[in-house]
Amino acid sequence: MDTRKGESFGFLGFDFRRQKGRSGKWWVKYTPKMKKRRELTRKLKDIFKRFRSQPISRVIHLINPVLRGWVNYFAWGHSSTCFRYLRSWVEKKVRRHLMGARGRRGFGWKRWSSRWIYDVLGLFDAYRVKWNRPLAKARPT
Repeated sequence: MDTRKGESFGFLGFDFRRQKGRSGKWWVKYTPKMKKRRELTRKLKDIFKRFRSQPISRVIHLINPVLRGWVNYFAWGHSSTCFRYLRSWVEKKVRRHLMGARGRRGFGWKRWSSRWIYDVLGLFDAYRVKWNRPLAKARPT
């Protein structure tokens, strides 16, 4: 595998590739593999489908640990684009569940604000990327 020729490789669920930055320097970009994101969305879809008739509080209680574990594992590197997609996807699924419970179509954008969904219902909202910062060098005495 030669990353200098534009090839990438996967390791522990991450996709590693060489990329040229704005300043012209080469650096390594590592993101969650698409396969892992698909596995997560399938798992969450299964929970939403299995608990369709249950109250949203129960569904959120079931999906929050799954989301928290997945996000904490992939919180290193360059995962923010993937996290943005997942946050939007999960919020839409919750909105669809809420509207389905009321026998309505749509997402309920005018009924519920995003803040209400995260603050009142308690949907997981800690999609933060942790950056590897080099340790400070010791100063000579």
